[in-house]
Amino acid sequence: MSKHAISTHSGDTLWRRAWRRLKKSNLTLVCMGTVIGYLLLAASGYLGVIPDFQKAVGEPFAPPSFSSPALWLGLDFFGRSVLFKLMAGARTAMTLGVLVACISLPIGLFMGAVAGYFGGKVDAGVQWVYSVIVAVPYILLIIAISYIMGKGLVSICVAMGLVGWVGLCRMTRAEFMKLREREFVMASRLIGASNRRLIFRHILPNVMHIAVVAASMEIMGAIKAEVILTYLGVGVQDGSSWGQMIADAPGELLNGIWWPTFGVSITLFLIVFALNRVGDALRDALDPRLV
Repeated sequence: MSKHAISTHSGDTLWRRAWRRLKKSNLTLVCMGTVIGYLLLAASGYLGVIPDFQKAVGEPFAPPSFSSPALWLGLDFFGRSVLFKLMAGARTAMTLGVLVACISLPIGLFMGAVAGYFGGKVDAGVQWVYSVIVAVPYILLIIAISYIMGKGLVSICVAMGLVGWVGLCRMTRAEFMKLREREFVMASRLIGASNRRLIFRHILPNVMHIAVVAASMEIMGAIKAEVILTYLGVGVQDGSSWGQMIADAPGELLNGIWWPTFGVSITLFLIVFALNRVGDALRDALDPRLV
């Protein structure tokens, strides 16, 4: 019964209405295509399609040229292709964003669900946990966890995932507190439905749209945080990160070498803008209060 709580009698579900709203904006569709393109680029990196970014292909700091794809965005200090480095950075960024979302979203959904459904001491305990987490600045907490676990992609993913669930937990908690008193939940409780069934079968499907929106924002936040951490020397250290390219930018710009900074700036801007636009569009399209 709960699955029909967000649909009309004609079978026009929330998800179908959301897709119709999303299709009305060409910019949103372009941004969705951009995100998919970055994800495909990351997958291509693991399949070995992307050339090795660590291999020198010419003279150091060769300017951009259309003579070959490797020179489209010029070369860096070691004669490596800036374009190939950006592709490797996209693989790192999207991998980290997806993994962080896969860690933080289940935690946020579960903690928010039990807090909102049971209330009382359970709710107080969950609030205490996320109050402790938000009391420490986000970046500093990630740095602390990363130093404990060691540098690298895995430690960054775990650190961000362990502290990135608070926002989703709060929203899920609020929705559960509202939905647990709805008629379909009370009717299921009266006929003997267990707490687990009420949580996961009746209420949780009606708040999954929040998780979809949170996923896009979590990926965007993780990408930006990784770039900052790598710039500070805590993140990915194998060269396959946009943060490392930004860290090298001041010295390059002083010598008139602008193309690595230009390339990483445009690449980072495109994915952050696309994810932000998609997140806003999903938030508006999946709002069940809108007709």
